[in-house]
Amino acid sequence: MIKYLNVGKIVNTHGIRGEIRVISRTDFPELRYKKGNSLYLFKQNETNPIEVKIESHRTHKNFDLLTLEGYNSLNDVEPLKNGILKIKEEQKHSLEKNEFYYHEIIGCVVNTTEGEEIGKIKEILSPGANDVWVIQRKGQKDALIPYIEQIVKEIDVENKIVTIEVMEGLLS
Repeated sequence: MIKYLNVGKIVNTHGIRGEIRVISRTDFPELRYKKGNSLYLFKQNETNPIEVKIESHRTHKNFDLLTLEGYNSLNDVEPLKNGILKIKEEQKHSLEKNEFYYHEIIGCVVNTTEGEEIGKIKEILSPGANDVWVIQRKGQKDALIPYIEQIVKEIDVENKIVTIEVMEGLLS
């Protein structure tokens, strides 16, 4: 079975020449939206994707504006609203050491260096200098853990386990 990874969501049209407004979920927009690249469009309530090719890309405010080959007017792109753009897993960009895709981190069990289980990573926030991992704990409010080397000691994406060093006040 083919596995797909989210790249962005089509939130609206832009103008009358077939541009679509996309909120990106990729760290590599310049790579994903390069002219001629293929993306897979999943429309609402449909399971089979439509392969689309990028014709042009530009940014406007906080959006990526795309035109797709064969979609030349507002009428062509109007039905694409709320669609999700994805890539096949084999199209993903290779990462440097200590870089991970969100889908590899979300769902990992977090343990302390002493072996105590804290909970599971349910979300990743990107507020600024470093990511913050939201850890869902049993019977307690969620914990926020910054992704910095002083705290995150080991990441095993194969076994979905993260080991952290608990500093004073971190889990309060």
